[in-house]
Amino acid sequence: MTNPLQNTLFVPIRPDLKLHVLHWPAGGKPFVLLHGLASNARTWDAVARHLQTAGHAVYAVDQRGHGFSDKPDDGYDFATITADLAQLCDQLELEQPIIAGQSWGGNVVLEFGARYPQRAAGLVMVDGGFLDLQSRQGVTWEQIADQLRPPQLAGAPRRQLQERMAMWHPDWSSEGIEATLGNFETLEDDSVRPWLTLERHMRILRALWDQRPQQLYGQVAAPVLIAAAEDDGNPEWMAVKQSQVAAAAEQLPHVTVEWFADTAHDIHVHRPQVLSALILDWSSRL
Repeated sequence: MTNPLQNTLFVPIRPDLKLHVLHWPAGGKPFVLLHGLASNARTWDAVARHLQTAGHAVYAVDQRGHGFSDKPDDGYDFATITADLAQLCDQLELEQPIIAGQSWGGNVVLEFGARYPQRAAGLVMVDGGFLDLQSRQGVTWEQIADQLRPPQLAGAPRRQLQERMAMWHPDWSSEGIEATLGNFETLEDDSVRPWLTLERHMRILRALWDQRPQQLYGQVAAPVLIAAAEDDGNPEWMAVKQSQVAAAAEQLPHVTVEWFADTAHDIHVHRPQVLSALILDWSSRL
């Protein structure tokens, strides 16, 4: 059954690329939502509904190589990814949208704000945007590539993966678990494989390694909202994250920071109603 409150679009960006976009129509200020690395547009479903209910048009995007979007061999650097986003906004005739991104998607939002400083009314970075993989002294690319290499999940039964996710995230909604399973293609034998190939995953990770957020903050003109997740179970990472968020807050010209206690990295999946309320309150003052 189709949902009259949400449409599916395939937007041509260039000859080798159409982007899959979920659209929640409304008449108000538009929002464009970007997922994280190896994720998918469906993870924004609950947030998108809250924004639409408040009167806003919403567009959640499968970025190149992900989900139902096309998967060219090249173009996984930040310059190309942000050019995709600029072209998408042109194709959708969106003037001054608010652009939100989670994790790597937050760093895409940061890069977009620096490269296209007049294109967005506001930028929302959800546990991302401040991610600086080179900020930890002595860490090498080889170590990062080993530590953050994705697990081998191709061939796993979908039901088994669903059960694992529910065990790892017992307070996530069933909708959130199902949306996260959308990171994978389900094959005829009901096994899964990631939409994003390992090679492309590692290219994006390398681009994230090479990106230096502190060189970009001063080039961002739009107001920024940072939503950051607190993880009390990992104090070493929290110390790094707090330092990175503090650097962003100090150097971005117009920034608001909100911390989410006891919240997963996927804030938009774990606490969509609270995140939506924060975004709506912040954006109402722009």
